[in-house]
Amino acid sequence: MKRKLNLLIILIVCLIVLLFSRNYPGEKVNNHENIFGELIPLADPFILLYNDTYYLYGTGAGNGIEVMTSDDLKIWKRASNPEERLALHKDDSYGDRWFWAPEVYYIEEKEKFYIYYSAEEHICVAISDSPLGPFIQEEKKPMLEGEKAIDNSLFIDDDGVPYLFFSRFNDGLNIWVAELEKDLITIKAETLHPCIHVSQEWEQVWPRVNEGAFVIKHNGTYFLTYSANSYESQFYAIGCATATDIMGEWRKYPHNPLLQKPGNLVGVGHSAMFKDKKGDWKIVFHAHQSESAIHPRNIYITSVGFRNVNGVDELYIDPDYMIPLFKLN
Repeated sequence: MKRKLNLLIILIVCLIVLLFSRNYPGEKVNNHENIFGELIPLADPFILLYNDTYYLYGTGAGNGIEVMTSDDLKIWKRASNPEERLALHKDDSYGDRWFWAPEVYYIEEKEKFYIYYSAEEHICVAISDSPLGPFIQEEKKPMLEGEKAIDNSLFIDDDGVPYLFFSRFNDGLNIWVAELEKDLITIKAETLHPCIHVSQEWEQVWPRVNEGAFVIKHNGTYFLTYSANSYESQFYAIGCATATDIMGEWRKYPHNPLLQKPGNLVGVGHSAMFKDKKGDWKIVFHAHQSESAIHPRNIYITSVGFRNVNGVDELYIDPDYMIPLFKLN
């Protein structure tokens, strides 16, 4: 009898532990339950790790680019003073609205932070002494004048040559690359080169979109993650293309998309990769608020890595291990 009672107690304890841990961030795919605070209502997220602190930037503020900080990637804080929450303010930059898709990089040789972002469907860059800002655009003009473009992303190759990836509006939305001058601001127009456009069946739900490029290099190969379909579509998803020459041919994985409708999330996309404090690759992206509402979009993180397939390293995204991001204030 005593043995049966002990087994019953153990079973009850296990059930309680399971009940209270089933929605912990990082368990198999999430729901939107408020655990630590509110889900972060930003889109097009980017995470910078600098001096042991994570900085999060995204689309959401009407008059600039907001920044938040975290020590553990799960709980995020923003400044209590609303005026200090913007890393970039429209008064210091080109454009008056539509501040989208920021990416921030610390350039060691210049001892400056550079923020690449879109404003009024034009690509821009501004500079600051701090990841918190204020970021200032000294010459308030787009990087590509006279032409709409969005989602500019910086990549500096092993030889120190800087490149800018971005989406142009000349065939729906499609991704191009160009070399930058050493100022990391000026595009070398003669180097403009097309990378990818809508070409796979899964990308043709609605409308013609390849956007949100982000590039890393691994064992001599360039890996470009991108998003396809409208961000409003539940079929918005992440794919990958590779190249051995930035200015050469980019080939999409035939098994794309790598992440689409994981668990109960829909509209997942506009991602960026980063290494965490342990040196492991992660990918951050946004998803729709729910299956019935797009806005405000929320942010999630999962693992990304490489596996050997027939002697070739292949990038993969973990579809199960999702961490929703929460804010305390």
